[in-house]
Amino acid sequence: QVHLVESGGGSVQAGGSLRLSCAVSGYTASRYCMGWFRQSPGKEREGVAYIDDDGSTRYEDSVKGRFTISQDNSQNTLFLQMNSLKPEDTAMYYCAADPRPSMSTVRALGVNPLWWGQGTQVTVSS
Repeated sequence: QVHLVESGGGSVQAGGSLRLSCAVSGYTASRYCMGWFRQSPGKEREGVAYIDDDGSTRYEDSVKGRFTISQDNSQNTLFLQMNSLKPEDTAMYYCAADPRPSMSTVRALGVNPLWWGQGTQVTVSS
């Protein structure tokens, strides 16, 4: 059973920074993709940033230049460094993982990633 546990959320003022972490356990294969997603009240869940099994990264336009996704394979941890935070970044943030090589593949199939964490709340005040 794969477990994803997020941490690092909190409340910050606009312009501030937070670093989210996602600890992965229970999956021993070396190749899988991961991503960060978020959901605000009354809105649909949206993707934020993704990292493929080859280490390549992609970002949604809303966070490009402000967020950085990275992965520490030795510790099985996914990170999301969030800088220049805006009130519209306020949401519950989830990490997700999938055994397919790319989150683009997952989304093209019209399915959700296989594994999800429980989420960590990020609140940005103006």
